[in-house]
Amino acid sequence: MDKQFKPETLCVQAGWSPGKGEPRVLPIYQSTTFKYETSEQMARLFDLEDSGYFYTRLQNPTNDAVAAKIAALEGGVAAMLTSSGQAANFYAVFNVCEAGDHFVSSSAIYGGTFNLFAVTMKKLGIEVTFVSPNASEEEISAAFRPETKALFGETISNPSLEVLDIEKFARVAHKHGVPLIVDNTFPTPINCRPFEWGADIVVHSTTKYMDGHATSVGGAIVDSGNFDWDAYAEKFPGLCSPDESYHGLTYTKAFGKGAYITKATAQLMRDLGSIQSPQNAFLLNIGLETLHLRVAQHCKNAQAVAEYLDANDKVAWVNYCGLPDNPYHALAEKYMPGGSCGVISFGLKGGRDVAIRFMDSLKLAAIVTHVADARTSVLHPASHTHRQLSDEQLMEAGVRPDLIRFSVGIENSDDIIADIEQALEAAYA
Repeated sequence: MDKQFKPETLCVQAGWSPGKGEPRVLPIYQSTTFKYETSEQMARLFDLEDSGYFYTRLQNPTNDAVAAKIAALEGGVAAMLTSSGQAANFYAVFNVCEAGDHFVSSSAIYGGTFNLFAVTMKKLGIEVTFVSPNASEEEISAAFRPETKALFGETISNPSLEVLDIEKFARVAHKHGVPLIVDNTFPTPINCRPFEWGADIVVHSTTKYMDGHATSVGGAIVDSGNFDWDAYAEKFPGLCSPDESYHGLTYTKAFGKGAYITKATAQLMRDLGSIQSPQNAFLLNIGLETLHLRVAQHCKNAQAVAEYLDANDKVAWVNYCGLPDNPYHALAEKYMPGGSCGVISFGLKGGRDVAIRFMDSLKLAAIVTHVADARTSVLHPASHTHRQLSDEQLMEAGVRPDLIRFSVGIENSDDIIADIEQALEAAYA
């Protein structure tokens, strides 16, 4: 579909264009395999000489339609769905890194991603150096090594809600001849399109706002097609030199701007799996059709809740970039002038014990691990999602011990605020 269509139209129409007599709604191709007439047809698919489907672990028509919609929304050339956001983050980095390589990441990222990078990928021989998203270009550059292959950051960090200066990070990455990979889960392409600010690869946990209903775990990787891999061929042999597992095929020569996603599919998904099921892709597509409507309501409600909390004398601090005195307000206005996301973090006077009593007293908002769906939810990251991190690592990731992550849903904002008010009264009773 024409990328010049507005995001609202792409949410509804992109990815699936039925022909005469075909289903108007994207079908679920719930099949592991696909039939061909001759052995030669199948052989050409296995050699990447023809495009088509032969096994759902690599590609599936339902998945590809949804991936195409997400690529259109981000303004990219190609995308791949994964079974989770964690799988997307892993594949996005592992697609350009191998044992002995190194990458640099913002320290203000989701706790699970921090652990993936710092612990699990280290076991694979890939090292990471964390830098503050607020560091200067010179400080970020100092973390680079000759074997550095990528720079990573989150548009809005989970749960610390720090806004990434995408242009700054892109300048540093490109100065060193590596791609900038940005996790754009919280703003979604409705509120921010990182490719327009210099990012090269975008990843998503589609489990969050894109799905929007807490039905399906999933992830996505989108390639802008803008990074010139061949200009740094010595850094990226996996993309720019022959792949013997495909008879010496070179991805950049054979697939041009589609090289990165083709390699991720043909190598990583082939060998590691982690494909999103067609059923989940179908449910994700239903969520995407209303993404532009839901994100606007999330942001409207979150702004009202943040302003209420900011004026409440029981609240010690509030972090939401929509508030004018927030340190990231200017960056949010630059990169996300239409709104940021529906997630707020705050602390209560009295610390952790009061926070727990507050959360236990909520009636409308639920204590769940999830974030960023239609229902209002709450979490204490230091006790839950980030509990594997030490106090030092918590602070490095921007997670204070008293931090409450409050994901504002699309219910009536007066009802959400009333629930907070009664829970505050109970917490201090």
